[in-house]
Amino acid sequence: MSPATSPGPVGTAPGPASAPGPASGPAPGPPPGTGPGIGTGPAGPPGPAALRSALDTAAPEYADNRAAMLGKLAELDTEQAAALAGGGEKYLTRHRERGKLPARERIELLLDPDTPFLELSPLAAWGSDYTTGASLVAGIGVVEGVECLITANDPTVRGGASNPWTMKKALRANEIAYANRLPCISLVESGGADLPSQKEIFIPGGALFRDLTRLSEAGIPTIAVVFGNSTAGGAYIPGMSDHVIMVKDRAKVFLGGPPLVKMATGEEADDEELGGADMHARTSGLADHYALDEPDALRRARRVVARLNWRKAHPDPDPATVREPLYDPEELLGVVPGELKVPFDPREVIARIVDGSEFDAFKPLYGTSLVTGWARLHGYPVGILANAQGVLFSEESQKATQFIQLANQRDIPLLFLHNTTGYMVGTEYEQGGIVKHGSMMINAVSNSKVPHLSVLLGASYGAGHYGMCGRAYDPRFLFAWPSAKSAVMGPQQLAGVLSIVMRESAAAKGKEFDEEADAGLRAMVEQQIESESLPMFLSGRLYDDGVIDPRDTRTVLGVCLSAIHTAPVAGARGGFGIFRM
Repeated sequence: MSPATSPGPVGTAPGPASAPGPASGPAPGPPPGTGPGIGTGPAGPPGPAALRSALDTAAPEYADNRAAMLGKLAELDTEQAAALAGGGEKYLTRHRERGKLPARERIELLLDPDTPFLELSPLAAWGSDYTTGASLVAGIGVVEGVECLITANDPTVRGGASNPWTMKKALRANEIAYANRLPCISLVESGGADLPSQKEIFIPGGALFRDLTRLSEAGIPTIAVVFGNSTAGGAYIPGMSDHVIMVKDRAKVFLGGPPLVKMATGEEADDEELGGADMHARTSGLADHYALDEPDALRRARRVVARLNWRKAHPDPDPATVREPLYDPEELLGVVPGELKVPFDPREVIARIVDGSEFDAFKPLYGTSLVTGWARLHGYPVGILANAQGVLFSEESQKATQFIQLANQRDIPLLFLHNTTGYMVGTEYEQGGIVKHGSMMINAVSNSKVPHLSVLLGASYGAGHYGMCGRAYDPRFLFAWPSAKSAVMGPQQLAGVLSIVMRESAAAKGKEFDEEADAGLRAMVEQQIESESLPMFLSGRLYDDGVIDPRDTRTVLGVCLSAIHTAPVAGARGGFGIFRM
């Protein structure tokens, strides 16, 4: 990772986020680029044009937007603090008294000094019966100059035992490592599966060990550093890793501990002779490196990485070519309105995240509710698709399809900035082919081979979420701003549709419609959908890779783009499904 993509720590890591059509759509306005506001800069020599911001930071609307965003960020900080706290002060103190380091401090000692650590899915399990964070820390960091995918069990949470959300978080981490060819380092201290929830872990959990073998087969290094227990199924983590480091008198790796061995065979055995680090280093041969203590284990892990002879598929951009945006990222706090029905120009966001605020628009006068164009971000080329007026029409769908094909021809990653209420509905639009045109866009997204990045800025509803490369379409990374919302449709629309269906059903049966009950049902449904649309709810279920502070967007995307270029970046060459014309 070059200095251009290493601006500092990221996330919560240790160290120094009416008319037919969608009723929740934005108010009508002039097409972007056709009136005052962001456009190309003044005439000059040939080359990329810098966006000109029209954001009025002295306007009352900006102040309102900023206050709303800061309020959401305060809520986010509170919830992320719960993940940072792990099992709480009592268990953290007990852990330290045993001479052990917390998970995030282990990561901090592993990483190169003054390099970023992008923590992934810190809110996993939020809103569930399990501790926020799911007893696992996961993220991307730099070790001996190599970008690695790092996971660390948090033993202050039920001894690091894995619950269903731990498993899902670990599987997502493996998926990221495999897609981007990132060496994996597992900092292990776990008592195995959380037994009361074994029915949700045992069968799908086997994929964790399958992933380790597939990573190894693909030539992606896997390293296990065992600090404490790695028992039962967890013993296969070091068993299936390429390199294994164990800590003297601490590491315990066995399929069955003393109680299970006693029950199964009647044999009396202690932890050390069954699975201690000394035994595995001298007798079984499972341990490749025998560490005297935790700092020594982490030092040895760094040396293993240094000897991997690991090279990125694409070299880092020359830092001299990277320029900061012309506008202050602090201003991103006031771009998105607190009420998502109010439109905003996504080029105000683009101007604050791309190099030199330079953006070459593609088809700026056609399909104007979708902004498309080319830029560089921390030196990496990107194609950007950003919703401008919320609703996607046939023109936007066709424009997006062509743009995605061009990016694939040029091997350029795509960045999707979401603020969409979905594809337009109504007689005129159905007759105009919105189904086939929307399907065309989704086809292009589905079969595109270049890496995709998605950031949910505002609304991301209905099939528009799919067309803009939502989670089901395998973006390499997907993040959300605290202002984001995502669901099948807006709460008012969903409640209204249910009301209409029930009203028609009552009429068909000749029954009187209960208006009072209908009002109560609508209010209940609206409240439910609103709560289930919020980013913390969705992030808790791992439908994104984290909720980020808008001011960190450029840094987060820079880390992701650098990681992406560890693997070859190549687009589809005609490999799309049938486009219905």
